[in-house]
Parts: sequence; structure tokens; C-alpha cells
Amino acid sequence: MEFLGTTQLASYCGRKKSCQFPDLVPTSTTKDTYQPYCLPGYRYLSSWRPGLLHKVVLDPAGSDKQFNPSGRPPTVLPGLRSSLHARYSPRDWHHANMVQLKGAEASRYCSGRLNADSMRLMQNKDQLTYQMQEDSRRNLGERISNIDFWRSELIYELECLLKETQALETAKQRLERAADEMQGPLKVALECLYLREMRKGIDLVHDDVEKNLIKEVDVFKDCQEILTKLAQKINQQLGINRDAQHALEQDLSDKNSACFIDEKCFNLKNTSNSINFYHGVEKADGTVSIPATWAKFSEDNIRCSQHARANSAKLREDAEVRLESSSEETWNHFISTNLAFNNRIAEVADAKNKLQAQLAKILQEIFQTEDTIMLLERSIKAKEYPLKVAQTRLEGRTKRPNIELCCDAPQLQLVTEVYTIDDTLQTLKRRLQEAHDTLQMLILNKSNLEHDISVKANSFFIDKKCMDMRKVFPSTPRLIGYT
Repeated sequence: MEFLGTTQLASYCGRKKSCQFPDLVPTSTTKDTYQPYCLPGYRYLSSWRPGLLHKVVLDPAGSDKQFNPSGRPPTVLPGLRSSLHARYSPRDWHHANMVQLKGAEASRYCSGRLNADSMRLMQNKDQLTYQMQEDSRRNLGERISNIDFWRSELIYELECLLKETQALETAKQRLERAADEMQGPLKVALECLYLREMRKGIDLVHDDVEKNLIKEVDVFKDCQEILTKLAQKINQQLGINRDAQHALEQDLSDKNSACFIDEKCFNLKNTSNSINFYHGVEKADGTVSIPATWAKFSEDNIRCSQHARANSAKLREDAEVRLESSSEETWNHFISTNLAFNNRIAEVADAKNKLQAQLAKILQEIFQTEDTIMLLERSIKAKEYPLKVAQTRLEGRTKRPNIELCCDAPQLQLVTEVYTIDDTLQTLKRRLQEAHDTLQMLILNKSNLEHDISVKANSFFIDKKCMDMRKVFPSTPRLIGYT
């Protein structure tokens, strides 16, 4: 593309209809001045163009040895002056400049307004972002202060509850020791009944020993009922205390975690390394409480703990009174109970010996079954390689070309071999599973026998311990729970 106002070479186009340039209407009738009509901003060519820019006057003979004596460049021939390239008029030039300047001024004005508005927008948004960040930081600080307040309250209440629970545990132990150390038959009967409750499974039978112990206890039934019920109440109250303690500890743990998270968020800055984009996190609302319910939750936990502490204190006072009253009771004879103990110990020992003999047989059978399983696994492992060979042969024969891919005798034999070996493997695997099931059954029987033996041993140990305890009698100070 040439610049406006420059000349260019062209050939005559004429007035043929195939020419794409429209005829220009002259605006002047003079011969030397020709001004074409054109639209602003566009350049139109005339319907004719000169073939040469200019011609130089040369010697008619065409000699190149003669020069212009004046030394000036050759001039355009007057005959070709009308063939000069048509140019834009000064009005077009001024108009184009004016349009260009106005367009540039308009774009510059729009750009200036956009830049000024953008600067104001950035400043406003920067101020808004900073203010929002400061508000969030201030709210986090207030939240941390609230959490610290409730943490201190929970810690104080938890310490008080732990002290009260420990005191209640001590009262319960005193009641248990008083029941164990009760003078005479009551002490022996209560301790024996308590220990015999530790029997397991089928050994928890209502035998002659237990009947005789109950007869002993009937003499001091009132004391037994009072101490037992009070111990049960204390045990229930300990469960309530543990629930309250768990609620306080869980609440305190949650607040510690929340405080750690909020402090971490409070200390975050725009220059922190741990910040990142989490798109969509503002749309997910996983909150489960509001500030009112959040504070009420901790307040309810503290109130529940205070109520549990009040009940524990009352139970400790009742236990102290009952221990003083039960220390005045005495005991009676226990000869028949000792005879029942001896008979029961002999029966348990005989049953335990029979179970041990059966256990030895089961162990031998388990050993033989494990050998069978090992042999079956080896046989299965050995069948895998022939199966691989047969399948590999079949796979290799599938690559035979064209007509050679024949269902011949080797092909049929290989297919039969694969099916046969696979059926053999399935049969061995089923037998292996049966062996495993049998082994599991034997192991279960072994476990049951061992459990029964342990139960009998436990019962035997309990009864022997009861007989040993029935040889001595506690002193009076021990009847009120002091060692």
C-alpha cells in the first residue's frame, strides 16, 4: 500500500464496464485543474492512469552523448501534462486531518475518563477490602475472647467435677470394703457372693454353695440390702458424673480446637505462605449453631455438671451414715456353706480335667487337617503350570494364518485338556474350602473348649479363694470401710 499523495504507475483503463472504478465527475471546467469527487476517508482512482511518470527530452537521433547544457533535470513534456496521476484536493487533505485529530482526541478523552474511573474504582475497592479484612480480624479477636471465657469456665467446672467424682469413688470403695470386710458370716457371705458373680458362662449356676451363702445373708438381710442399693446408686451416679465429665471434656476439646483454628485465622496476613484459593467455599454453610445456642450449649453442660456434683455430695453423706450403722452387725455360723464349697470344688476340677483331655484330641485333629490343607494347596499350585502350558499353546495356535487355523486333533485335545485341568482345579479348590471349613470348625471347638476350661479354672479359683477367706474374720474398724 502506498502513502497518500505519492505517484504510482498504472495503465489506461478507459470507460469499459468491466472496470471497477466509477466515473468521476469533475468539479471545474479548467483544463489544468481536475478535482475528483470522493467520500471522506476514502481514496478513489480516476478512470485513467498514465503509462509513464514523465518523459525526458532526448536527441531525436537517440544519442546518449548529448547532455542538457543548463544542468537542470529534464522537464515533463507539455503534451503529457494532462496524463499526470490524479491527486486528492487540499480540502480532502484538511478534512482527513481534521477527522483523524477528532478521532484521536475522542479516543484520548475516553481513555482518560476510563483511567480516572479505574483509579477511583481501585481505590474504593482497596479501601473496602481493607475495611472488610479489618472487620473480620476484629470479629475473630472477639470470638477468641469469648472462647477463652468459656474455656476457663469449663476448666474450673471440670476440676470440681473430677474432685467430686474421686470423692464419690472413694465412698463407693469404702462401701465395697465394708461389705467385704463385714464381721462373721455376713462378711464372708457377701464377699463370696461378690466373687462368685465373676464366674463366666455356664458356671453362673445357682448351686448349693450359692444357696447356703444366701441363707447366711438372710440373717443380715437388711444391712446387705442397704449397702448394696447404696453402692448401686453411687455406681449410677458415677456413670452420670462420667457423662457430664465427657460432655465437659468434649466441649473443652472442641473449644481448644476452635480457638487454635481462630487464632491461626486471626494471624493470617496477605503475605502469609499458607493462604490459597478455595473456590466455592463461601457457598457451603456447615454451621450448626448460632452465638446464642453456642453459649447455651456450654452453659447447659456446666449446669448439668453442677447438678451431678450436688447429687454426688448427698450420696456421700448417705454412705457415711450407712457405714456407721452397718458396723454394729455380727455374723453367724458357716459350716454347711464350707461343705458345699468343698463338693463344688471337686465337681469343677473333674469337669476341667475332662475338657482338657478333649482339647488334646482336638489339637491333634487340627494338626492333621492343616497337613491336608497344605497338601491340597501344593496340588493346586502344581496344576496351575500345566494349565498355563495348555492355554499358552491354544493362544499360540490362534495366530495360525488363513486356512491353517484348523480345528484339528491337537486343537481339540488342548481344549479338552484346559477344561479338564480347570475342572480339576475347581474340585481341588472346593475340597480345600471344605478342609478350611473343617479346620475353622475345629478351631471353634478348640476355642470353646479353651473358654470352658478357663471358665472352670476361674470358678475353681473363685471357690478356692472363698474358702481361704472363710478362715479369717475382719476386725471392727474394717467394717466401716477403713483398712
